[in-house]
Amino acid sequence: MPVDYSKLIARVESILERIEAVLPPPIASIDWKASIAYRWRHRNGRGFLQPVVNVHRIALGDLRDIDRQKQIIEQNTKQFVESRPANSVLLTGARGTGKSSLIKAFLNRYARHGLRLIEVDRRDLVDLPEIVDLVGARPERYIVFCDDLSFEASDPGYKALKVVLDGSISATSDNVLVYATSNRRHLMPEYMQENLEFKHVGDELHPGETTEEKISLSERFGLWVSFYPFDQDEYLDIVDHWLQHFGCDGKTIANARDEALQWAMQRGSRSGRVAWHFAQDWAGRHAGMLKRKSK
Repeated sequence: MPVDYSKLIARVESILERIEAVLPPPIASIDWKASIAYRWRHRNGRGFLQPVVNVHRIALGDLRDIDRQKQIIEQNTKQFVESRPANSVLLTGARGTGKSSLIKAFLNRYARHGLRLIEVDRRDLVDLPEIVDLVGARPERYIVFCDDLSFEASDPGYKALKVVLDGSISATSDNVLVYATSNRRHLMPEYMQENLEFKHVGDELHPGETTEEKISLSERFGLWVSFYPFDQDEYLDIVDHWLQHFGCDGKTIANARDEALQWAMQRGSRSGRVAWHFAQDWAGRHAGMLKRKSK
């Protein structure tokens, strides 16, 4: 019996159309000129780089009283942009002291020299090898930015980050570094039980395996940069800077200081973030007065 190939082909095409209808659409190709910053996102089970439309344009001059930290990170970033040896960086310490803002400020300063940033959420760190492969052949220099990083012991992203920082059987691309911020120096929670693992060897105290495992991740960052809480004078200096940014004169700024201190006491912190929030609130409430003085 002869086979009717036309009907067979039509049936196969019909089946293929039905399959295509339920398959997720293909991920669009990456527009490398769309932005200087990207976020790693997932859609229909696939990871992709999403350009950031409105990049935070904070300048280094807006970040006050962290000059030592600026100097260390800028030197490292400049080496990286110039294709010289450079290290991944772990920024740790007090909240609201400018850790994340500093990374964004360096992006803005060095973007014209080829620096780019990819923000990756902690839960997506398992995709780091894929991200590195995507940008490995690009001419730009990429900082993988992990903000507010911390892990639990069973977190799969922990091992993926270790591989990218330290390399596996294949070397990590030299156009990729990791800059991470964290409130924890060793990136993982510490428990009282772990103290029982410490052992005396002669006159020396040696940590147990659990503690060693936690320390081993942070040690893979070539640079550790610590940030500390601001004292009252530093906090007021930051308040002054942001009030000037909003158009306040010297007398107006001086009159706002007592209220700025009360604002910090209510929040239990004299951080740069608290100073920024106060300046926004104060300038917003006195906007009419500021406009009249500017005329």
